[in-house]
Amino acid sequence: MRVAVSVFDLHIPGVTSLKGKRKVIKSLIHRLRNRFNLSVSEIGYQDLWQRAELGMAVVCYNGAGTDSILEQIFTFIEAENGIEIIATRSEHY
Repeated sequence: MRVAVSVFDLHIPGVTSLKGKRKVIKSLIHRLRNRFNLSVSEIGYQDLWQRAELGMAVVCYNGAGTDSILEQIFTFIEAENGIEIIATRSEHY
């Protein structure tokens, strides 16, 4: 069994308030959970309205599976309108 933990640092240039950010991030988290069946939460920048940090955990039977899922997640977030990926970091256990 392999576990991958990933952190995505995001920029949301179109929002002008914490309420707008919350709407965008909650929607993204919901869609990520439904599509990839992973654990995801906002873990940083809660007080900044154009930044977000999402932490995710994926469990798979092998390392190639977790890598594939993380690549799909990156592509999914990258395709989102109004969200830019600033940085990512991942660890495998």
